Amino acid sequence: MAYKNQQAFIDALEKAGELVRISTYVNPHLEIAEITDRMSKQPGGGKAILFENTGYDFPVLMNAYGSEKRMCMALGVQNLDDITREIEDLFKLLSAPKEGILDKLKLLPKLGQFASWMPKVKKGRGECQEVIITDNPDIGKLPVITCWPKDGGPFVTLPVIHTKDPNTGHRNVGMYRMQVFGPQLTGMHWHKHKVSARHFAEYKKLNKKMPVAVALGGDPAYAYSATAPLPENVDEYMLAGFLRKKKVELVPCITQPEIEVPADADFIIEGYVDPADELIWEGPFGDHTGYYSLPDWYPRFHITAITHKKNPVYPATIVGIPPQEDAWLGKATERIFLAPIKMTMVPEIVDMDMPVEGVFHNLVITKIQKEYAGQGQKVMNAMWGAGQMMFNKILVIADGQTPISDYRQLARYVFSNLNAATDIYFSQGPMDVLDHSCSKLGFGGKMCIDGTHKWEEETDGTIPVIQPSPELTEKWLCDEYSEIKAANLSLLKDDIACIIVSVKKQRQGHIRELHRQLTGTPQLNGIKIILYVEHTVNPHDLATALWRFCNNLDPKRDAIVTGEEPGRVPCAGLDGTRKTRELDNFQRDWPNIIVADDATIRAVDEKWHQLDIGPLIPSPSLRFKDQIYGMEAVVAD
Repeated sequence: MAYKNQQAFIDALEKAGELVRISTYVNPHLEIAEITDRMSKQPGGGKAILFENTGYDFPVLMNAYGSEKRMCMALGVQNLDDITREIEDLFKLLSAPKEGILDKLKLLPKLGQFASWMPKVKKGRGECQEVIITDNPDIGKLPVITCWPKDGGPFVTLPVIHTKDPNTGHRNVGMYRMQVFGPQLTGMHWHKHKVSARHFAEYKKLNKKMPVAVALGGDPAYAYSATAPLPENVDEYMLAGFLRKKKVELVPCITQPEIEVPADADFIIEGYVDPADELIWEGPFGDHTGYYSLPDWYPRFHITAITHKKNPVYPATIVGIPPQEDAWLGKATERIFLAPIKMTMVPEIVDMDMPVEGVFHNLVITKIQKEYAGQGQKVMNAMWGAGQMMFNKILVIADGQTPISDYRQLARYVFSNLNAATDIYFSQGPMDVLDHSCSKLGFGGKMCIDGTHKWEEETDGTIPVIQPSPELTEKWLCDEYSEIKAANLSLLKDDIACIIVSVKKQRQGHIRELHRQLTGTPQLNGIKIILYVEHTVNPHDLATALWRFCNNLDPKRDAIVTGEEPGRVPCAGLDGTRKTRELDNFQRDWPNIIVADDATIRAVDEKWHQLDIGPLIPSPSLRFKDQIYGMEAVVAD
């Protein structure tokens, strides 16, 4: 369904009991983010929050997409899988043989629907231009939030950014954070892999200023579509039209008329990026990985106009230690793009899941219909070549009848089929530039765990099946190895031959040395994978340990497989600890995890009773206070 505008979505959320209003003053500097972080980590994602008293002329909407229910409401469906089935049916119809006139006539209604989804540019001005400020526009008059204490400044966090290819005129709509540097200056954080960055490169060749427009608010389908991993030159507003079952109406900008923006947006920020400008040092920023992304050089965005509705609401989001609101945007992408991947590239895929702890790219589980030997590897290569799946770090492939969402049952099945010496594959290639574990920016290792049932051609049957010794206990490990501070052996009770070990590293090569020692003992014969995490990480908190492990691992660099001699079960050791120059010869800066500062936590605690949103929710940051490093690990040398 289509929402008339963002206010209609807010009204729908409130009617459904999915929104709370806060009339007490809350500071956009850190406090809004802290309250939202507490709310978003409640069961089911808590509620959307409308902060009505921000010290600015405009309220702030947070956590609007922060649950499965609200994500479904934003996209106008009862269940996210409804979109998967609709896209799959559409692909089947378009690809079916057209043998006669009747078959071709069946397409006409669908082709008419296609036309109704295409965006339309209308003449005149839109609702987003009821108020126009071209004389000294000042982004400082918007309640731009500062999310975390070590952020480089306030950031626009939910911007729908419009650019065009100067040669073809093709539009791109993306979402890239914008750090505010002055009344008319922000950064433009588009990564080198992004389409807008390629547009910028073309303007640079032409030595022309690049017009850019930023939309905030409007139909919630716009913000989702801006995050969607569409193929280049596929208009994001066609996807938005498909999702809302109504075409998006666009209007030309006032000072950048080459760019069209949604007529129903709450705010439009117009401007340009000049290729002749020096880049600006942008960041750090508390990012969706749960770590600060390190500062770097990015283009400057010069603001030429700000327009808005008469009564706009400023939408924003925070990202950080999962779960956060962005997890549900990612879940929508997982379901929406399952059908295109299945129908065009990997037809054997049955289902796909991106666990929240894997923060999108780090961990992906794929279930396939296996029909021949080597099919797991075939899927691995196809997935790593499919759009933004090229950034995937750990890929787990399974088959069979186990539901993909039943993680323990699925892990039991995967480990029952796993030979760590032959069924774990390592590669390297492009990685998300936010991945701090890579030795080189944007380039690192990948790993595929093939947990499918093996055909005769895929195994020689020489690996023994051995149950881990009952002598293997957490106490035994800590007593025998002083560097081991804790160990989680709970998965063994479910016949999952994997343990998580918390280690305090003390010398170069320590984890490799320890892994060889551990897998040389009879007590650990039968363990197939050992995950090593930092000594400050509680391995018994499985979700947190997995999140830390996935972030800190470069699989190709940090893996060691031992125990391939007769009578032993091969075991892969995966080093998910923090990497340093001293102990790991790691030459990049290592970022800190994201936590609120003590002053903000106290301030929010003290005013909580005034917020009228229920009993006090303790700050999620309190769990991680003992896991942060000194600031030298956050900023570049």
